[in-house]
Amino acid sequence: MAEANPMLSIDALTFTTAREALEQGAAAIRAGETVFDLGGVKAADSSGVALLLAWQRRALDAGHRVTFVNVPDNVHKLAALYGVDTLLPQQA
Repeated sequence: MAEANPMLSIDALTFTTAREALEQGAAAIRAGETVFDLGGVKAADSSGVALLLAWQRRALDAGHRVTFVNVPDNVHKLAALYGVDTLLPQQA
């Protein structure tokens, strides 16, 4: 199993932080990261779901697959509400 990237500088996946979070995730993907540990995320909204999908799309474009761990519960619920929960690869 790959070691998780803690993404320490991301504490929110919200509309306000979306641009910075997108770039941090994209930089991590370019550096070869494939596991994103979101355990440090304290706030998230629907932008968080969009960010996870965007990171996944960028990784796939680069020929990689990403996995998300410690996804905040409200992001799980929003993804299910929008019908995209099966599109977000997560470790059990």
